[in-house]
Amino acid sequence: MTIAPESASSSPDGNTAKTLGFDPQIHRKLLAGIESGLLRDLHIVLAARSEEVFLEHYTEGVDQEWGRPLGHVAFEAGTLHDLRSVTKSIVSLLYGIALDKGLVPPPDASLFDQFPDYADLAADAARSKITIGHALTMTLGMEWDENRPYSDPLNSEIAMENAPDRYRFILERPIVAEPGTRWIYSGGSVALVAAIIERGGGKSLPDFAHDVLFAPLGIDRFHWSAGRDGIASAASGLRLTAADLLKIGMLLLRKGSWKGQTIVSADWVQASFTPAISTPDGLGYGRLWFVGDAPAPAFDAPRSWHAGFGNGGQRLWLMPEADIAAVIYAGKYNAWDAWVTPTRVWREIILANFQRL
Repeated sequence: MTIAPESASSSPDGNTAKTLGFDPQIHRKLLAGIESGLLRDLHIVLAARSEEVFLEHYTEGVDQEWGRPLGHVAFEAGTLHDLRSVTKSIVSLLYGIALDKGLVPPPDASLFDQFPDYADLAADAARSKITIGHALTMTLGMEWDENRPYSDPLNSEIAMENAPDRYRFILERPIVAEPGTRWIYSGGSVALVAAIIERGGGKSLPDFAHDVLFAPLGIDRFHWSAGRDGIASAASGLRLTAADLLKIGMLLLRKGSWKGQTIVSADWVQASFTPAISTPDGLGYGRLWFVGDAPAPAFDAPRSWHAGFGNGGQRLWLMPEADIAAVIYAGKYNAWDAWVTPTRVWREIILANFQRL
């Protein structure tokens, strides 16, 4: 496998791209998009097909670590970068691993049964219907507002981080819909999933991730930001190099197997990528993964993709039928149009220049 890039600045040559089915000018087209101003605030682009890197680009720019300014950064292969909400998708993968090991209940188990300290809330008949699966698909039916800027203390994720008891804060949110019927974006739902992993695994989320996912993949450097209570942010706190996030993407394209070892069951991967609900944007949503489709010249019709999305333009894109994984890191944090550049890179640079199977 050659998914870990050798160079900190240059893309694979055009012959590599051509061999893998891409226009040999794909990197030049990426540069043209950047130079023209159509692709803004990019930090890193790293993409592979069949575990071979065909596109690799690093630049410089202003960056943050979980909202803390880092100033001007020269990005390279070894640079740790915020995943922001792509972290949520990694937590889904960790839940699947924990489930395979018999450490956590199945998704159809009662959510409130996992939090016996909040029996007063569990006594509410409406809350008693909520399952772990509803947390995994963001269909709890509970009020949550992350449409406000993350600088606003009334943003629900920020309010959760500032609350004296993050779990009570989440679990006592008003019921606004029947569980399972409405998608409400919620970092709180992922915090609950992570708490169940920690209690079942008997260790912190970062330690569990290291032991069952990162170490088996050869990922030896990461950082997981934590709140003032010392609890790692399951919603947005993970930092990884682009190459290591790409490894996770390739693991998923291999249906949970890595170098002959099963890291997570193929059943969990399939269920995670199966839409359970639609988002207001018209995308599908599985177990903390977005699902959509996009055209590519190599196909006669659009093909399905799966992705983790993060604030600022962070993306892990996967197209299983083409065996393509792509990592995009960017720095347009808290901007309404942060989705534009990573979407254009995915659709207009990567998929549009994929010419043959």
